[in-house]
Amino acid sequence: MSEFSPAEVEEKKKAIFECMSPRRQKHILKKGYDKWDPFQEPQDPIDIRKDKSKRTTQALVREFLETRSFEEYSNEYGRGVLEICLGIINDDERHKGMYEFSCWYHELLNKERVES
Repeated sequence: MSEFSPAEVEEKKKAIFECMSPRRQKHILKKGYDKWDPFQEPQDPIDIRKDKSKRTTQALVREFLETRSFEEYSNEYGRGVLEICLGIINDDERHKGMYEFSCWYHELLNKERVES
């Protein structure tokens, strides 16, 4: 939207807002009209989002599951791997917490085995 002046951008933003349903307007007002950007670029679809290693979630999950024998995991196990993979790549607080707890717990168990 850089080809428009700030006044033109505000005018277009107001026109978009006024064309919305009252329910959607209420949602935007709740979050803050000033923060709302109707011109922002959409996010990448989940299937093509990549992590820092430039791998998609599908590639990461497949790579991880290939390190496990087929007898070692179930469909539920695979769904859990996919869920945490998506959560970590999307920087979701819930999944980051699960990951950090898992790492901490693993270290705790290793430390206790050494001390025993």
